Amino acid sequence: MSQPGTDPFYRERRLPPYVFAEVNRMKAAWRKDGRDIIDFGMGNPDLAPAPHIIEKLKEVAADPRAHRYSASQGVPALRRAFTRYYDRRFDVGLNPETEVCVTLGSKEGLANLAQAITAPGDVIIVPDPSYPIHMFGFIIAGAAVRAVSFASPEQFLADAVTACKRSVPAPSAMVLNFPSNPTAQVVDLDFYREAVKVAKANDIVLISDLAYSEIYFDGNPPPSILQVEGARDVAVEFTSMSKTYSMPGWRIGFAAGSARLIAALKRVKSYLDYGAFTPVQIAAVAALDGPQDHVAIARETYKKRRDVLVESFGRAGFDIPSPPATMFAWAPIPERFAHMGSVEFAKDLMEKTGVAVAPGLGFGERGDTHIRLALVENEQRIRQAARNLKGYFGN
Repeated sequence: MSQPGTDPFYRERRLPPYVFAEVNRMKAAWRKDGRDIIDFGMGNPDLAPAPHIIEKLKEVAADPRAHRYSASQGVPALRRAFTRYYDRRFDVGLNPETEVCVTLGSKEGLANLAQAITAPGDVIIVPDPSYPIHMFGFIIAGAAVRAVSFASPEQFLADAVTACKRSVPAPSAMVLNFPSNPTAQVVDLDFYREAVKVAKANDIVLISDLAYSEIYFDGNPPPSILQVEGARDVAVEFTSMSKTYSMPGWRIGFAAGSARLIAALKRVKSYLDYGAFTPVQIAAVAALDGPQDHVAIARETYKKRRDVLVESFGRAGFDIPSPPATMFAWAPIPERFAHMGSVEFAKDLMEKTGVAVAPGLGFGERGDTHIRLALVENEQRIRQAARNLKGYFGN
């Protein structure tokens, strides 16, 4: 029998051990010993925001009035700037009062929406593999997650229809994420049209994560689900300043779409936070409304890194499919190492080469055959990683 006060709390018990913990412990030990790690593990952008964004932050922070509590749903100027972005980028007109909410990054927004719309025991359809908050945001909220295999977008949607028919109780929501983290897959508007039809036919909510809308490499910008007629009846979409504007630590994201879902999110958030620091919000206005050259430069930087990664790792004996979007490559574990699974493979790779990656198991059970590499090292470091790998793969 356990000692009083030592058992995990209810929500702790609903969360499995952190898959990345062992790899992270190894990285910490290496760094403590002063050993070099070429780290592709975390999707933490290494690029800096544009100078005009930082200058606006400094300017507003110098105003003593800017340090008071802000607005949980976001200051009006930022909500309006975001609607202008959606109008320019997607030709979608949003009401900044009823269809937009500023969030503390898209991750916080997704988790708070899960709290807002989920009752204990609700069934939520989530792709497997997918970004962890898509699943665990709902698990923390008390839902039961129906993990649907994500081999391809079309097969996922077909399997989701089957899940709607066979799940008891019937699902109440479904998560979509394109361009996908971790798989980097993309979809077109026809996919979203079909998804909206499925949602309306089965009375479910659609939650679209569009965090990588501006990191694409094929000249074909990813669409928004809100471009589909009738989508705002059933869908809410999350975007983020983190990757587009290289502002991950600033914690600014957005939810847009269904007025009913946005109202639910705002109500929950109003009890939990006072919004992001006002100077950060006004600097985000400068990012959205100002010059966009740095967005194109960041996109080109990630594209060059992708090309160097695919080419140099391929020569080292590690074939990596070229991602069409996102700042990630989703790589199948080579056959001779497949028996290890992704966690042991990632640990062995780092121990023998000094190259750190993210185990695919961290993104769902069906991700265990892959590892994810984030394009957060420069081209020189990527080539060095490839040289480190040559002996490991026998090349």
